[in-house]
Amino acid sequence: MTDTVMAPAVAQPPFAGRRVRRVEDARLLTGHGTFVDDIQRPGMLHACFVRSPFARALINGIDGSAALDLPGVHAVYTAADLNPEVHEAWYSSYGPKVPDTPRPPLAVDEVRFVGDPVALVIAESRYIAEDAAELVDVDYEPLTAAADYREARGSEAVVHAAFPDNVAGGLAGPPLAVVEPAFAAAAYVADETFYQQAYQAVPMETRGLVVEWVPGPDGPDSGELTVWAATQTPHEVRAFGARLLGLDPDRVRVIMRDTGGGFGQKVVPMREDMCLLLVARKVPAPVKWIEDRRENLMSAGQARHEHGRARIAFDADAAITAVSLEHVQDCGSYPTPWPVGASGAVGLLYPGPYKVPLASWQSSTVFSNTAGRTAYRGPWQFESVAREVLLDIAARDMGLDPVELRRRNMIGRDDQPYPNPAGMPPYDHSSPLETFELALKILGYDAFRAEQAAARKEGRYLGVGTGTYIEPTATGQPYYASEGAVIRIDSTGLVTVIVNGGAAGNSLETTVIQLTADALGVDFDQVVTIQGDTAVTPFGAGTAGSRSGSAMAGAVAATATVLRAKLTALAAERLGVPRDAITLADGRASAGEASVSYGELASPDGVEATATHTQTAPMLWSNATHVCTCEVDIATGKVTLLRYVVGEDVGPMINPNVVEGQIAGGTVQGIGGALLEHMVYDADGNPMASTFVDYLLPTSTEVPHIEYGHMETPAPGPGGHKGAGEGGAIGAPPAVINAVADALAPLGVKITELPLSPSALVELLVAAGH
Repeated sequence: MTDTVMAPAVAQPPFAGRRVRRVEDARLLTGHGTFVDDIQRPGMLHACFVRSPFARALINGIDGSAALDLPGVHAVYTAADLNPEVHEAWYSSYGPKVPDTPRPPLAVDEVRFVGDPVALVIAESRYIAEDAAELVDVDYEPLTAAADYREARGSEAVVHAAFPDNVAGGLAGPPLAVVEPAFAAAAYVADETFYQQAYQAVPMETRGLVVEWVPGPDGPDSGELTVWAATQTPHEVRAFGARLLGLDPDRVRVIMRDTGGGFGQKVVPMREDMCLLLVARKVPAPVKWIEDRRENLMSAGQARHEHGRARIAFDADAAITAVSLEHVQDCGSYPTPWPVGASGAVGLLYPGPYKVPLASWQSSTVFSNTAGRTAYRGPWQFESVAREVLLDIAARDMGLDPVELRRRNMIGRDDQPYPNPAGMPPYDHSSPLETFELALKILGYDAFRAEQAAARKEGRYLGVGTGTYIEPTATGQPYYASEGAVIRIDSTGLVTVIVNGGAAGNSLETTVIQLTADALGVDFDQVVTIQGDTAVTPFGAGTAGSRSGSAMAGAVAATATVLRAKLTALAAERLGVPRDAITLADGRASAGEASVSYGELASPDGVEATATHTQTAPMLWSNATHVCTCEVDIATGKVTLLRYVVGEDVGPMINPNVVEGQIAGGTVQGIGGALLEHMVYDADGNPMASTFVDYLLPTSTEVPHIEYGHMETPAPGPGGHKGAGEGGAIGAPPAVINAVADALAPLGVKITELPLSPSALVELLVAAGH
């Protein structure tokens, strides 16, 4: 049946680009979210790990008999029970041929860090499992540990016998010979070694899994495995679990509804996840493991722990002529995934958003008897810390304002495409100089310098610092290049969009609904989304690499194109007109004054389309400048942040609220990394910050109001959208460091080590004679 209207429908303005309220908020703010620990299954058992109290020790024996005698305990598993059942343990993002590092589910013969899982206890409750874990008797023979990666290379304390020099591997770009003539001829060379401490993601929700094996009709090995996971990548957990157990992927289902933050820590399964997957077929009921906070801080991995000798050569006009970086990173004992690959990104991105003719870099990755390195929001972030802090040091030494030095060297829109001399694709579709100037304008840079001068006369030490970066997002690397979507319209006109997605705080539900509403010409409230269940969602690489916005925009656009063609064909037949006479808008197909609703076209069986977007652009370059002002109390070393401004360009924003939320979250993590967070180990490899009493996080009292300035340079990807997820954590640390260094510059303080704790700043002031 058709409807006749007096005038054509007026197409509504697009939802993409608008500050639409998040659809996730209603359930999350009212306590109706579903996290892994909310999952309850009939007869469910609980898991607890026995963990090493030593950084390095031989395992002479494990006796679980006392634990097994405890009522309610079902099993105690050791490496001999689980490790031999591993079929394959490689990650899709790297593939099976990468020269990976060891990854046993449970420690074999030797423990390699405090917190190393040695045994797994399965019991009727978490309380009983924890009590039983304390009864497992492990005969340890302590050994000397390689606790500091800076001293581990060539140490007699060998972390893994297969790497006798404790070097996991290395990568290199253009050799030093390329840049040395420029350094020899330079009017000035800035040359410093910077050290960044270890810190980690610390998500609000720790890691966790629920695993349930249902045997099939053809024997115990013919069943299906269902996994409820706190993850950023449901389809990778599915693929990894299938490979690990030697199952067809169709027999593994992964479900994630809500994940309370990941930041890279939950991109790929770690050793504890492997244990739960392996034990699923050994027990007669589902098993849940939820990591506690102490386990998370001890065992979920570290990041950022690295140092490097950074150099920049300048000519007589302060123009950069060459850069070089010799970088070394700690990968702990059991890094996840292959750490050497990520280290290369540090060198590749070290030239940053500057006009750099020549570059050289090399990076090496070193084992230590500490928690393994994991991915963390912008894993290459050290390049920005080293470059941006060195630029400020260079400016002061040359008698220039750091802002002026950057203006002489920064890439603008009109300079692009601009080659990256370190080996990356050329920079394009970005606006480093423009966002730099935008952030300075919002701050009122000249006015602050006047305020700073007046404050110094009063004995107050104010500082301003900038951090400018350019980052690759939504790369065309094969694993991350594909994203699929299914869009279905039912007889009521309700539109359901099904994508891999998953809610980890990044608002993928809201943004995919905005994109779908625009692509089909329907109201926002007419669209719902299903995400995070591999049984019904098409493949997607998950939340990593600042890819989700662009990838999902591509998947929705590709699928909506197919669906619009179907709707057009159905409407043309219904209305008796040629297809090219049909227009689709406001949930209706129209031809002149005659129209029919999508729901009518869909009835009774609905109408559906499926498509996959494949990313072809090699890089989508996002960029931003962070500007921070602060005051430093030289008596106590306390840093008070005064103002914080971000000028950024992630292309057209799908939802400005979401973009700003992503920037704010990363910025807070960067502030914490610059001033507070520190995974401290003593000389024997014992963690000294395994609770929030000692591991300090920024709170609302440390973080100022964040001000935003947006520019939108469309990228060649879908909708022109670029990634926004990682930038805040990259730009914030150098901005904060440079602000503190600027405040203390009159006192002769130079900052080359992190974090900038009050005690560390007081030591620097004392060393400078104050």
